[in-house]
Amino acid sequence: MLVTHGTLVPRGRHALTVGNFDGVHRGHQAMLARVVARARELGVTSGILTFEPQPREFFAHERAASRLTRLREKLHLLAGAGIERVHVARFDARFASLSAEQFIDNVLLRGWCAAWLLVGRDFRFGARRAGDYATLAAAAERHGFELEAMPEVLQEGERVSSSGVREALMAGDFERAERLLGRRYTIAGRVAHGAKLGRSLGFPTANIVLPRRPPLAGVFVVEARGARDAANWLPGVASIGLRPTVNALERPLLEVHLFDELGALYGRRLEVHFLAKLRDEAKYPDLTRLREAIAGDVASAKEYFLHHG
Repeated sequence: MLVTHGTLVPRGRHALTVGNFDGVHRGHQAMLARVVARARELGVTSGILTFEPQPREFFAHERAASRLTRLREKLHLLAGAGIERVHVARFDARFASLSAEQFIDNVLLRGWCAAWLLVGRDFRFGARRAGDYATLAAAAERHGFELEAMPEVLQEGERVSSSGVREALMAGDFERAERLLGRRYTIAGRVAHGAKLGRSLGFPTANIVLPRRPPLAGVFVVEARGARDAANWLPGVASIGLRPTVNALERPLLEVHLFDELGALYGRRLEVHFLAKLRDEAKYPDLTRLREAIAGDVASAKEYFLHHG
């Protein structure tokens, strides 16, 4: 898959869609499948236009909804769906100021040479969200590209959406999240050096710094694997939070304690599947109470695996 950033340079004609694709859930997967299929029918390249940061992050900053998927993981999922080209547009003041007509002319037509475009009926674009599906329909007729509306995707009667996935994760409802995503929820990242607090308490952890606020917090039953041990998912327990008992953090940290050794992890990429929530994060009066709480979490997680092997 070809991934481009910066100036959008024409590279042939495309069948494409536009969006954040946060989480790449079942609704997104249906869109991707349709884009790939139509590109093959037309003999053109399948393409995705996405944004970094996401538009709501640009406008709302820290008030924006938590992100489900890091850019690297999103690109991996898009490639797995068979998409041939992704352009990651920098969403900044200049991009946000494009009128609906400029977005159509400069991005869709000159940048992508769009032959076919798929969007939802509620798709809005351009400065002040002035462009809508009717705007695109008029442009399609005027410029000769095809426009198709993507219907809602339902899973067991529920509309699939990124907000629905966030709600499920915040509530610790991992069955619902998996149903909407079509896979278990995962956070992946490189293991960084930490304060070695877990090791001093008898529960060494692999630490992953989270640059953006995740959609869940607390203590969880997890399984994890390293990039060089892709076949081996190891059981463990993890916490996501600000570590309030000792040296409170400004940004959330993912700390994973594995029951089996995976070897030296520093600098390695670790994937973490979330299986069940044990409790919310808590502040303890001293390290003894913290150690007792972690021991209880480990015991509860091992009990989970005994019944969910």
